Amino acid sequence: MEKNTKPKSGWKQDPERVKRDIIEAAMAEFAQNGLSGAKIDDISARTSTSKRMIYYYFEDKETLYMRALEAAYSKVRQGEEKLDLDVLPPVEALERLVSFTFDHHRKNTDFIRMVMIENVHHADYLNASTVIRGLNKKAIARLETLIGRGEASGDFREGLDATELHWQISALSVFNVSNKPTFSSLFGKSLYTREGQDRLRERAVSMVLGDVLKR
Repeated sequence: MEKNTKPKSGWKQDPERVKRDIIEAAMAEFAQNGLSGAKIDDISARTSTSKRMIYYYFEDKETLYMRALEAAYSKVRQGEEKLDLDVLPPVEALERLVSFTFDHHRKNTDFIRMVMIENVHHADYLNASTVIRGLNKKAIARLETLIGRGEASGDFREGLDATELHWQISALSVFNVSNKPTFSSLFGKSLYTREGQDRLRERAVSMVLGDVLKR
């Protein structure tokens, strides 16, 4: 009997929506099982389209992984753009950026898992993506502008480096998610209650500002 390869209903009406749905499902699957463990069949089962249409849109699993990784980075960078940091005083702008990053990573655990998986692959796919490099250049440029404004206003100390500041914000925000299972197992789950997370966010803001503000 000939296998039915017709796409599931609905893909013709809105192919862009279908592609977004596939990428979202792929992100969850890759985050859970990694690149090698993820299966196109399982990604298809998470969506309203067929395995054949996934290959039609994305060619192969590696390309789909790349697009999912790009989408994950795009989401956080788009969120940063919406913060309107340039219209805020420098100190308030930095507070908002740190708080946003902490909360975004906490709420988007699949993003953190994909970053961890990409580290396992020695950033091979990230390095091959001009999209991600472009997004992260904009993130650093945004921080450079903020640093410049803070130094000009006398709020920030001189000599700050945008890449180092980005590293610092990321370190505080990523560890909170990446090491949650082991940290909770060793020290209990009190830091992962709503109150605990609120305190950690405040500490992250305080630590970054404590290093950046002019004394």
